[in-house]
Amino acid sequence: MTSRRSQLQEDTNFRVLRMLQDNPDMTQREIAQKLGVSTSGLNYCLNALIDKGYLKVQNFSQSKNKFGYVYVLTPQGIAEKAQLTGRFLRRKMAEYEALRAEIESIHAEAKSPDIGGVGVGGADLASRRM
Repeated sequence: MTSRRSQLQEDTNFRVLRMLQDNPDMTQREIAQKLGVSTSGLNYCLNALIDKGYLKVQNFSQSKNKFGYVYVLTPQGIAEKAQLTGRFLRRKMAEYEALRAEIESIHAEAKSPDIGGVGVGGADLASRRM
């Protein structure tokens, strides 16, 4: 099992690679704002991705970025993004299943005669299957 910190780092790397694949001339400030991280934290992440060979910076005079550069995923970066995507989806599906089971359990408790049969807004969870 990987640590919470490494999962967060992996999620951030995945999201950065995903954003840059779709829009390579995003500025660091734009990416940081979309991710909800500091610009300096994002800069650290980008440099790590560049050092690993997943991203490269290219000059591009048509870039909206005032410095005239774009971030391009390398073939190795595209392969890493595919692996990160699979791990991200597996982790999020497991989180979803655990949350769904917890909601069903709490809903069953709320309908229990032991606590007065209180429902959740009168709605039946089974009819709201996710």
